[in-house]
Amino acid sequence: MNGETQEKLPLGRWRHFKGGEYQVYGVAIHSETEEEYVVYRPLYGEGKLWIRPLSMWLEEVERDGKKQKRFTYIGE
Repeated sequence: MNGETQEKLPLGRWRHFKGGEYQVYGVAIHSETEEEYVVYRPLYGEGKLWIRPLSMWLEEVERDGKKQKRFTYIGE
């Protein structure tokens, strides 16, 4: 993970726009495409380790006619 990615995505706790909280561990690079993926774990349920494209993690979504971030950083 380069410094630019780290600035885009601080590690720690994040909240999804629907309310769930997640622990972000880092950003992984796909070996073939070099696409960046967020490595995270939900702080509820089974706690499995997941990945999601960084571009999707950082995007805005529209809900009830209002644009908002998909995930918001809430701290370490």
